[in-house]
Amino acid sequence: MTDLIVQSAVKERLDGMNVAAEFYEALDGDVEELLETAAHRAEENDRKTVQPRDL
Repeated sequence: MTDLIVQSAVKERLDGMNVAAEFYEALDGDVEELLETAAHRAEENDRKTVQPRDL
C-alpha cells in the first residue's frame, strides 16, 4: 500500500491528541478506498475526471 496521507499533517490537525501508529494505516486504507470508489464512479459515467460528486 502506498502512503496517501501525510502523517505530520494528520498529527497537526489532531493537535493535543495522541495518535496510534495503526490509526495512520487505517486512515490510509480508507483514503485508498475512497479514491478507488471515486475513480470507478467516474469511469461508469464515461469520464476521466474525478469530481467531488464521485465521493
